[in-house]
Amino acid sequence: MRQLSTLTRAQGANRALIDGDVTPSGYSLTFAEEPVLVKGFRKMVRGLEYDVAELAVTTYLTAKEHGAAFTALPIFIVRDFHHGKTQVLEDGPIRTAADLTGKRVGVNRGYTVTAGVWARAALADAGLDLSSVTWVLSGDEHVATYVPPANVESAPEGRTLEELLLAGELDAVVNAGIENDAVVSLLPADAAWDSLKETGFVPVNHLVVVRDDLIAEHPDLPVALFEAFAEAKRRYVARLQDGLAETKQDRNFQRFTEITGDADPLPYGVEPNRAVLEKLMENAVAQGILTQPVAIEDVFAAETLHLQG
Repeated sequence: MRQLSTLTRAQGANRALIDGDVTPSGYSLTFAEEPVLVKGFRKMVRGLEYDVAELAVTTYLTAKEHGAAFTALPIFIVRDFHHGKTQVLEDGPIRTAADLTGKRVGVNRGYTVTAGVWARAALADAGLDLSSVTWVLSGDEHVATYVPPANVESAPEGRTLEELLLAGELDAVVNAGIENDAVVSLLPADAAWDSLKETGFVPVNHLVVVRDDLIAEHPDLPVALFEAFAEAKRRYVARLQDGLAETKQDRNFQRFTEITGDADPLPYGVEPNRAVLEKLMENAVAQGILTQPVAIEDVFAAETLHLQG
């Protein structure tokens, strides 16, 4: 049985895999100990250090455009809304997204981070011209050869986004997760649920990638992995339907079901996710992350294009 080094963060949708209750047919997953998941992302992007890896979607798309030797499976293991992730000073002058026109906005880590892409998209939907903003990064990119747009710069060395916001040197921050009574979310609390009612989907954040050399050597691997991840996810969804509500994520997925009537808030496969993927691709191109859109069928392993789970 082939052992596969695997990077993923334990959560409801993959718990059965990590516990060993579900395994891919013909393969054994050995889970890496990576306390900070994004550091594992970098290891995969820059060094192919895992056989199978959870990876942020736009990190994957950027890496593929720059020649990365791994391919995604349509397993969307993490989804979340990002409308609340733009923060401003509670007593400051910024009251609407449009107020950020011509301003300086901090971005946690790199410009290509998927959460940042979705958060900026929400600001654009709320009336902000993203090209008018100077985006100030707290870190660099996983994809070392990626060059950001001209209106993107790095934060001063040794300064945090929270310090810069509180000092008035930034007008807002994105995806910084600041916990401070002086800082509030810019967009209304119900913006995410209004978006769900309009679009019918929860934005995708992470998927699963496999090294290309392994797919070439083991053509059955993409399907075996997809089916195992899908079975683990189905067990989680069944627990949600039985009333599981241990985490905020659990409760959000239950509310998704209440709003949409769809029993599965985490569909896997290309077709159930075509609309959300096309929207993410559109935003990635508009924000200068991708140079051009990619056909959805070219994004995922051919063996998995017809699968749903």
